[in-house]
Amino acid sequence: MIISLEEMLKMNLKDEVFIIETDTVYGMGCLYNSRKGAERILKIKNRSENKFFSLLVSNLEQVSSLTEGFNDSIDLVNNYWPGAVTFIFKKSSLVPPYVTSSNEVGLRMPDNNRTLKAIEKFGPLIMTSVNMSGEDAITKFNECLKFENKVDFIVKGKDLSNVPSTVYDITTRKVLRQGSVIINL
Repeated sequence: MIISLEEMLKMNLKDEVFIIETDTVYGMGCLYNSRKGAERILKIKNRSENKFFSLLVSNLEQVSSLTEGFNDSIDLVNNYWPGAVTFIFKKSSLVPPYVTSSNEVGLRMPDNNRTLKAIEKFGPLIMTSVNMSGEDAITKFNECLKFENKVDFIVKGKDLSNVPSTVYDITTRKVLRQGSVIINL
């Protein structure tokens, strides 16, 4: 089912899995506190349970509640967010083990007002690129339609042309994946 963002914002989500645009690639997601949703995403993508999810956030209060020691990194985060950088933080006890079983969590605040509206309404979202595990991330709306019968809904969006986000580990001060954003310290 293809819906508008406005229709999504009127919903009461629980365990639904959906596709929505970000500022880089299309994402497949669910509420961060939905174990059922997270398990469905793993099955849909044929993804290993050992691969961790990132969370999309819309404000610094969410970041603070999901991490430990965030205040030490606030200047760095403010320089790059919203934007195409996923930061790895020490996780707080609010991050469920099905998001990540490690002591860290990846968080990103996308530079996309539509996506941020969804996060503001529903809270942090589990998000991973739309693709089968090991394939390239989808950037074109029409390519998302091959997942239409596997997810609960797809939010109508525009074609994107960006590369995936840069992943920067704040705990080790290292770039784990180079994307379009260069981290300058």
